Amino acid sequence: MTNAEPLGRRERKKAATRKAISDVATKMFLERGFDDVSIREVADAADVSPTTVFAHFPQKEALVFDEDDEQRDRLVAAVRDRPAGSTINRAIHDFYAAEIRLNVDEHGDEVTRTFMRFLNETPALRDYAAKMWLRHEDALSDAIADELGVPEPTAEIRVYARFILQMQLLVNENADPFATLEAGFVILENGWAPVESGFATSPKH
Repeated sequence: MTNAEPLGRRERKKAATRKAISDVATKMFLERGFDDVSIREVADAADVSPTTVFAHFPQKEALVFDEDDEQRDRLVAAVRDRPAGSTINRAIHDFYAAEIRLNVDEHGDEVTRTFMRFLNETPALRDYAAKMWLRHEDALSDAIADELGVPEPTAEIRVYARFILQMQLLVNENADPFATLEAGFVILENGWAPVESGFATSPKH
């Protein structure tokens, strides 16, 4: 007879602890400001040791982002598991739109706006979020290459993947994320030339 827990149970417990610490930290940061809350205070409030906090989060900024790996996996799945007949561009557009709606549905519009404002107004968190999200570039590029049947990402695929990821950062920074999302994917779908041409033919004021 063994006392070892099934791996699934251990992983679920680990994920729950990680989320609980992140939730406590985020609440404290929103109330008092990111720079005015210490790791020790987060640990005390979450009823864990500072060592446990660092076991789950390598640095203070990471406390606000508890779903980095899950977001990467969902992004890749949006490409790999897209409906038959759907383009990669449309699949990622729909994924981004669904993520925005899910966030609002789960937390409410006002809480979501408050959190995004806090994130964008805290330089350390804004910079960390950008670096974190752009780390998904290789995974996204590889998934797109696989779907297109090429052995490795081409220059075009890597440029597209970088644009797609930068788009998400821009969406997060904008007060009207859906308008930014739509505008960005129109450009990605059709290119810049029609936009510039349209402005060129418009009357000048």
